[in-house]
Amino acid sequence: MSKEQSTKAAPRGPHGHPHGDGYKPKFNFKTIKRLLGYLKPYKVHLVFVLIFILISAAAGAISSLFIKHLIDDYITPLLFVDNPDFSELLYAILLLGAFYLVGVLSTLFFNRMMATVSHGVLKRIRDDMFAHMQSLPIKYFDTHSFGDIMSHYTNDTDSLRQMISQSIPQMFSSVFTIAAIFIAMLSLSVWMTLFVVLFVFLLTKVTRSIARKSGKYFIKQQQSLGDLNGYIEEMINGQKVIKVFCHEEKAKETFDKKNEELCRNATLANQYANILMPVMVALGYMLYILVAITGGLLSIAGVTNVYLIGVDELSVGIIASFLIMSRNFIMPINQMSQQINFIAMAMAGAERIFALLDEEPETDDGFVTLVNAEYVNGELRETDKKTGIFAWKYPHGDGTVTYTELKGDIRFYDVDFAYDPEKPVLHNITLYAEPGQKVAFVGATGAGKTTITNLINRFYDIADGKIRYDGININKIRKADLRRSLGIVLQDVNLFTGTVMENIRYGRLDATDEECIAAAKLANADGFIRMLPNGYNTLLSGDGSGLSQGQRQLISIARAAVADPPVMILDEATSSIDTRTEAIVQKGMDSLMQGRTVFVIAHRLSTVQNADVIMVLEKGRIIERGSHEKLLAEKGRYYQLYTGAFELE
Repeated sequence: MSKEQSTKAAPRGPHGHPHGDGYKPKFNFKTIKRLLGYLKPYKVHLVFVLIFILISAAAGAISSLFIKHLIDDYITPLLFVDNPDFSELLYAILLLGAFYLVGVLSTLFFNRMMATVSHGVLKRIRDDMFAHMQSLPIKYFDTHSFGDIMSHYTNDTDSLRQMISQSIPQMFSSVFTIAAIFIAMLSLSVWMTLFVVLFVFLLTKVTRSIARKSGKYFIKQQQSLGDLNGYIEEMINGQKVIKVFCHEEKAKETFDKKNEELCRNATLANQYANILMPVMVALGYMLYILVAITGGLLSIAGVTNVYLIGVDELSVGIIASFLIMSRNFIMPINQMSQQINFIAMAMAGAERIFALLDEEPETDDGFVTLVNAEYVNGELRETDKKTGIFAWKYPHGDGTVTYTELKGDIRFYDVDFAYDPEKPVLHNITLYAEPGQKVAFVGATGAGKTTITNLINRFYDIADGKIRYDGININKIRKADLRRSLGIVLQDVNLFTGTVMENIRYGRLDATDEECIAAAKLANADGFIRMLPNGYNTLLSGDGSGLSQGQRQLISIARAAVADPPVMILDEATSSIDTRTEAIVQKGMDSLMQGRTVFVIAHRLSTVQNADVIMVLEKGRIIERGSHEKLLAEKGRYYQLYTGAFELE
């Protein structure tokens, strides 16, 4: 984030959301519909999953029902025989084992399939998130913590994985199991089925309130986790600053507050969730006892047993089957109550993911493109080959095309701009930079220097006025082509995991090794690179943590040099380099700036003395402009800065 932008972030709530304290994820059908959209490619898998779930539920119900026949038809008759033949009983036991085996295998198959489905869905979601993230404007990253964004890829997607691979199959399995067991119970005894259903109805009343409270706190837990991750990431990046300013205790104090909030929400969420299971288990045992007592009383009283297809006596086998079925009936209800919590947490994660995917991408209405060009008989024409000449291709409404050679002429006309509409940053900025000119901006932090370069890049669009590039309004130039024509070296260096050569080539992906080495020599980086363990093939990781700040900056300058752009933007590019190294780098940069339009932002006035034009900014306005000698002669603000009578803040 630039200095001018640092105070322009949107107001954020305690959970890291830019909507403030009032943000509440909504458990709505739109979110469910979007999740189902990601499941469409796996329709065949899901059909087989449902089939296996049905088989598993049916196998469980049949196994419980078979207990009645096992007792009444195979075990009880043997009790009154002197020489019992156990062959039929053995066959019945093997048949019962086969039912259980089918149920176990079906459960295994649908769980393995759902693992494939869940990870496939998460891959697509992560692909979509990353692709969409590349299309978001810089403003989004200026107003959201990186840790909170990372939380979308970790915590939120993991909660979705658990829901898709475990919770949803478990819910379907529970529903089918309840239906199968209910039918099986009715086929044994209507009276006892009514008793079980009445008990379960009362049980769900008790558990629903517990589950509702648990789900609410699981959502808050997910939000707090994103906020905490954002803070941790921020503290890791700023660890040196924390130690330099002895800010450890304050950092720990803030962390403790955020961690306490997460702990409180997670404790309440899991407290209610953990209460739910013992309550369900205890009530399940109570039902087990009550079924045994009720069955015994009905049998002793000689009450006629009514079942789906007739009437009969209430046998020991029926009561035994009902005891097993009552457990099998209440168990899936227990599981559903538990899974609702995980689904609520996953839906909170899905809301956050879709909130990212719904962020407005960077708009680009530009139609002017940058093409390779050549002169044929004095006329500029487009060509496929690389000529070293570039042109702006401007299509007109009548079908004609105009080609304008890329020179690097940039002009501002009465430009106003504000990150926040109520707090203008630039006022009536008018300036020009002709091809080959070096224009320097000096001024206090927050004066608007970096903002001007952000507008040239179209990281932000102006509120009023015009910016013309080679006579073309930059709003008409396609952003990718505009940025391809610009080289930028920032104060904060970002190196990527890869070799030194790959990091330099980042400036232009089709650059050869020789071109990358030439760029490194131009930036005076070749000497130290060759002293690295593997030279240009040395692997960098952790943002080049093994290099000094100056060395990292030299690589970034080489990266800009290999792009060979007609316009260079140097945003305090040498501020992190020592004075001796700066003198070496300055020579390389002077070579790099030859024949290019250059915008320089610097606090060290020694680096801008050779600028063609120096502009002094104060509170978003240009208050002085001219060469170094001219500004010194005027004895204004620049003179005060140069002589030390006034210091930059």
